[in-house]
Order: sequence, then structure tokens, then C-alpha cells
Amino acid sequence: MHAALRNNLFLVKEHTGLLKAANNFDILDATTGHIVMECREDQLGFFTKLLRFSDYKRNTPFDVQVRTPGGEQVVRVTRGISLIISDVTVRDDSDRVIGGFKQKLFSIGGAFNVLDAAGNVRCSLQGKWTGWDFRFLAGEHELAHVTKKWAGAAKELFTSADNYMLQISESVGPDDPVRQLIMAAVICIDMVLKE
Repeated sequence: MHAALRNNLFLVKEHTGLLKAANNFDILDATTGHIVMECREDQLGFFTKLLRFSDYKRNTPFDVQVRTPGGEQVVRVTRGISLIISDVTVRDDSDRVIGGFKQKLFSIGGAFNVLDAAGNVRCSLQGKWTGWDFRFLAGEHELAHVTKKWAGAAKELFTSADNYMLQISESVGPDDPVRQLIMAAVICIDMVLKE
């Protein structure tokens, strides 16, 4: 696992842009403010770009690569066309499948299971219906917490870009593979549940 994932507190900033089809984020170390990872959707097809500006945006496929500023892949998150529920695949820095997410069909506030490579549930992501607040739970134990961070009035009113704060519990070891799945899931919250 890449050393960039060893922190416990990250700020995820979505890029703003007029008529933006691709999902692009910067992930910063919340204590220093330095960019530690970049999420880019570089390989976006023409028809997918067109559909991103329609009511079918939530159903479009994606291929988001989380890389260090130097270009090393940390995690890759992919999904094909989604008709009813999302089935997302997560790959590691060597492009091996390490797990994925399966969206729960009926949930208030949004939810999906976080799976390992064998398809076993490692934890679940559960959101509140009253706002932008998500928790990664393994049974009753909280592994991580994601909240929306205020971006300022102009950005909130005139763009769809969001900022998120990810806090990973101290109980999740620095080399625990669930860190990769949590980071990938944070990127997917916006694309799968909130678009």
C-alpha cells in the first residue's frame, strides 16, 4: 500500500469548472494543506461526456485514478454503466482488484457495502438522510467518518463542487487494506450517491 494513505485526516476538494464533465479531486493532508493525492478521470469518452450533462449523469461509467502528485497510482476506481444500483471495482497501485462497492437498493441517506477482493463485506457506508454525513461501520465500530466542508457561498451556490473531510479511525492500521477501500469510497460517494 502506498505511504500517501497512512494519514488519518484528509481534505478532499472537488475541482470547479464551467461545463465540467470529468470528476477531478485533490486530496490534501488536512494538517499541512499539501496535496498528497490527485484524483483524475482522464479517459472519458465522447458519449459519456455528453451524458454527463443530462439526467443520466448518475448512470454513466467512470474510471477515476487516484495518484500521487508525482504520477504514481495509489487506487483506481471503475464502474460500467449503472442501470439501477452501482457495482464499483477498486484496484490497487499494481492495478490488481482489491475490492469494490455494491450499492444498497433501498436506503435512506445513501448506503453501500464495501467488499474485499473475495466479495466479503469489510464494512458498510451509511449516510444520514438529513445531510452530508457518512460513516464507515464494521458492525457497530466506526472505521471512518466523512463530512461535507463548507466551501463558501459563491462556490456552494454556483457550482456543484464539494469539499469533504475524511477522518480515519486510529484503530485502522497504517497498512490495513481497508484504507484503500475507504479512500476509493469517498470518491464514489459523490459520483454514486450524490450526483
